[in-house]
Amino acid sequence: MLDQSRIRNFCIIAHIDHGKSTLSDRLLEITGTVESRKMQAQILDSMDLERERGITIKLAPARMTWGKRAAGSLQLAAGIGDLGEKGDAYTLNLIDTPGHVDFNYEVSRSLAAVEGAVILVDATQGVQAQTIGNLYLALEQNLTIIPALNKIDLPAADIPRRMEELVKLIGCDEKDVVKVSGKTGEGVPFLLDEIVKRIPPPSGKADAPTRALIFDSFYDDYRGVVAYIRVVDGSLKKGDKIRFLATGAQEEVLEVGMLRPGGNRFITTDDLGTGQIGYVVTGLKEIKHCRVGDTIISQPFQPFLALPAPLPGYREVKPMVFAGIFPQQGDQYARLREAMDRLKLNDAALVFEPEHSPALGYGFRCGMLGMLHLEIVKERLSREFGVELVVTVPSVAYRVFKTNKESFTIKSPADLPDPSHIDHIEEPWVNIDIVTPNDYVGGTMQLVQDRRGIYKTTEYLSENRAILHYEMPLAMVIVDFYDKLKSVSSGYASLNYEVIDYRTADVAKMDILVADDPVEAFATLVYRDEAERVGRRIVGILKDEIPRANFVIKLQAAIGGKIVAGDRITAVRKDVTAKLYGGDVTRKRKLLEKQKEGKKKMMAMGTGHVNIPSDAYLKVLRRD
Repeated sequence: MLDQSRIRNFCIIAHIDHGKSTLSDRLLEITGTVESRKMQAQILDSMDLERERGITIKLAPARMTWGKRAAGSLQLAAGIGDLGEKGDAYTLNLIDTPGHVDFNYEVSRSLAAVEGAVILVDATQGVQAQTIGNLYLALEQNLTIIPALNKIDLPAADIPRRMEELVKLIGCDEKDVVKVSGKTGEGVPFLLDEIVKRIPPPSGKADAPTRALIFDSFYDDYRGVVAYIRVVDGSLKKGDKIRFLATGAQEEVLEVGMLRPGGNRFITTDDLGTGQIGYVVTGLKEIKHCRVGDTIISQPFQPFLALPAPLPGYREVKPMVFAGIFPQQGDQYARLREAMDRLKLNDAALVFEPEHSPALGYGFRCGMLGMLHLEIVKERLSREFGVELVVTVPSVAYRVFKTNKESFTIKSPADLPDPSHIDHIEEPWVNIDIVTPNDYVGGTMQLVQDRRGIYKTTEYLSENRAILHYEMPLAMVIVDFYDKLKSVSSGYASLNYEVIDYRTADVAKMDILVADDPVEAFATLVYRDEAERVGRRIVGILKDEIPRANFVIKLQAAIGGKIVAGDRITAVRKDVTAKLYGGDVTRKRKLLEKQKEGKKKMMAMGTGHVNIPSDAYLKVLRRD
């Protein structure tokens, strides 16, 4: 069993695109965890989706060894640190984390499983909004913080200025900041030494009853639920009888081991001791019996024995964006339901419940943390489970107060009661932190004010960079605000936000009618003073996306009985006069009138159904 004093558990946190995955690659290579010939970029990112987008979506744990017996091929080239030459081996458990604000729940789960965090800042970009947000999460967990400047090898790196920002943000000395290059490996051995020196070993009790925290899990078709765990007290080994405290499920451990990147990710071990991070094959076939944040204990199944106290779990997920997800083919509902259950096991921030739509059939009302999270969920359902989907226009959760003093929360425009019964509606508001160069402060402030933002304060990280603090409706943030912010700041600004409260909003349900039939997937809640603009945009998208038919297709946006925007898609008309060769003009008119009457009859008989392409749903969803 590993010596607990020689275990270090840490994670890397940073803003998106600051080099977390690249630094993780170098750590694994320099420690000899992965051979140089087997290395590939983003080796801890196991999903194709992560590689395509160049972002980390899922937390990824890995075990390394550093010290006298560590023999990485890059150690000599990069320069061995003191511990690499003289010290005994240390076991380092790394958890690589996402950087986008939509996945901060993944970050919070990683932080709960470790004692320290390396906060990484790009030397060319400096401190960004999510850097600050992730730092606050780490401080809440009382973790040891190691500040590090990455990409110091780049010509555009401004090390003195970025050093000043980090020192001001964290309140440390310049000598505490580690300078590294995740690309070349420069400074990485020294960072490994500092991780060993600064981060404390786990403080669990080896002789206490076993308690382990589940921080992630997934479903294996052959072995059942596989849980990623941090053993806090005691130990776990194959054959142990375990109990899940939150769900009450009981099973026998089929296998335990450590996690390493590469072809054989799961390395079986004899046991997992106090302070270690690894996996346990539970054998559970019911997905609901294993929850992220639950505590695993090991003891015989004897009801008269007192159970150990559960470990502090995670804060409850509060989804902010809600959308309906329906299978394109009704007979795929059962498949979608199984896919949602399995995805929930791997994505603890996903919340869903069954929903029925008269137009779309059976599906699910899903709660996500943001628009990127919604896109990733849709992509994973399509790629990993082969289900083609229709996604309704996303909305936030509104609180509705009725005239009879009742109140409730709605997650879909379809849940809105009759307007005559509504006293008022409240919407969620968020605190927004925007980090931007001073040159773009004016354009950024104008954008936020156009989105109903309320100015609070401005702070200056340095003479050239500012943090703008605003309050803003969440509905104005989740759609395309991030893209617009990048546009007005030439890509330099960054954004972080958190929900603060609910405030009164003047909103109404807007229906979209195609050929006089309401399309429920396009129904949305809009501000009354913006209804015409939003309606025209959706109608314009549909006019471009819906193919012409043999009859005129009316497109309308309506609030109640009032049409706020409308357009038409002209009919495809066969040239019925092509065979006429001369004669009176009345012959031509007669054929055209006959064609016109035929089109009216077609509509009256109900043969004028309009098929809306899936691309139209996506374009309305993304607000392009």
